[in-house]
Amino acid sequence: MPTITRPARLATSVAAAALALTAAVPAASADDDHARHDHDREVRFATFNASLNRNAEGDLVRDLSTPDNAQARTIAEIVQRSNPDVLLVNEFDYVEGGAAAELFRENYLEVPQNGARAVDYPYYYVAPVNTGVPSGLDLDNSGTVGGGNDAYGFGLFPGQYGMVVYSKYPIRADRVRTFQHFLWKDMPGARLPDDPATPQPADWYSPEELGQFRLSSKSHWDVPISVRGKAVHFLVSHPTPPVFDGPEDRNGTRNADEIRFWADYISGPSRSRYVYDDEGRTGGLPQGERFVIAGDQNSDPLDGDSLPGSIDQLLDHPRVNSSVTPSSRGAVEAGDLQGGVNAMHRSPARFDTADFSEPPGNIRADYVLPSRQLRITDARVFWPTSSSPLYRLTGTYPFPSSDHRLVWVDTRL
Repeated sequence: MPTITRPARLATSVAAAALALTAAVPAASADDDHARHDHDREVRFATFNASLNRNAEGDLVRDLSTPDNAQARTIAEIVQRSNPDVLLVNEFDYVEGGAAAELFRENYLEVPQNGARAVDYPYYYVAPVNTGVPSGLDLDNSGTVGGGNDAYGFGLFPGQYGMVVYSKYPIRADRVRTFQHFLWKDMPGARLPDDPATPQPADWYSPEELGQFRLSSKSHWDVPISVRGKAVHFLVSHPTPPVFDGPEDRNGTRNADEIRFWADYISGPSRSRYVYDDEGRTGGLPQGERFVIAGDQNSDPLDGDSLPGSIDQLLDHPRVNSSVTPSSRGAVEAGDLQGGVNAMHRSPARFDTADFSEPPGNIRADYVLPSRQLRITDARVFWPTSSSPLYRLTGTYPFPSSDHRLVWVDTRL
């Protein structure tokens, strides 16, 4: 295993993934807005679709190479003020070797932003994703091959819209599992899209295409975190938005099955034996293991465009603790001020995590879902009201940070 020694840091390459490790340093940061008085027993898990993707390969490294990118500073301040112990960042372009992840950590997270205390993540994990990876196939049936729609996951270049996990606790690199190459057709009962112009069922993709088409639009990762000697599996992903397609609903069906993957993975051998990872290991998460499912799932329980019941596959799962739903007052205010389709939504506005235009309006898209063994002590969405001095971090369109909000859940092992 090749290693490169850096001052106070050790970078390790693990099976085409990049995992950066450093000597553990006591965290000096504190949550400015939601102080935790029992931090030694509680662990805060968070997800944040930070919109740190860029339109061209290399642009994110360029933007993060100096400490003065306005959006990155705002994102970093949100993270600092929320102060999660374990954080998934969605829409963070993948760069081989972890260069972008390191730059964001060193130039932004470890630098105090507007009075917020710096936050230190000694450990992070990044790996390749399917977005922007050319398939060589006409996946959108347009008659031509090439472009974002014909990549394994929509993207203008390989790695766009990727993700990164940051952690204050050690990551068990030897036990990480990735599922980037799992084929959609290998999921029993897969919701394969149907071409409405033909009489055959589930035939949008040809047999040749199904032989190569991957389930994950980005990837699914099982990242074990060692919390005071106990493993917590951080199960992270970013299913495709269930839109930008046609009557075949190829993105809606894929979104539902990307969500289903984790539901099956945690359900025991009867439902997870079909699973295989990128190293060829089979089966799902052993029963009794602790986990936290996190990510922008692009699915609201009642509103929006996802297939009915998609996110309920996780919310209603018997192994998932969904007893406390993260909420905010800022989401309620935003829905009231914007009106429109928001007034007709069935999901409570306080649970919204994304500020979208019409349609679909503001929805709950981002989730942090612990296993039953983890007791939830608090849960919030970082969405300040307009009267808060921190409103400048979220604001209104065009957003200074992202159209999504950071979501965190405090758990007790």
